[in-house]
Amino acid sequence: MKFISSIFQSIILIVIVGILSYWLLGFNSAFEADQMCHSTMANFDSNNQNLGCDHDIETHQWILYEKNDDSQPAKVIKRFRYRFL
Repeated sequence: MKFISSIFQSIILIVIVGILSYWLLGFNSAFEADQMCHSTMANFDSNNQNLGCDHDIETHQWILYEKNDDSQPAKVIKRFRYRFL
């Protein structure tokens, strides 16, 4: 019975650490994530016109990406996650 209790406590601890890391590591708002994405894009390479920032509403993040020609998918360079709710 102690073995099952320790496994249950371990699972609860992992869930709590996951929730805390989600809330503590993301940007406070979409605006902050947007500003950081565009700032990083401006500082990344001033000569590269193929960079862009896009807002992904489903995953609550801004994505810095490099555009390719139409036949190739874009390459994600960095993600800027923000807290939701």
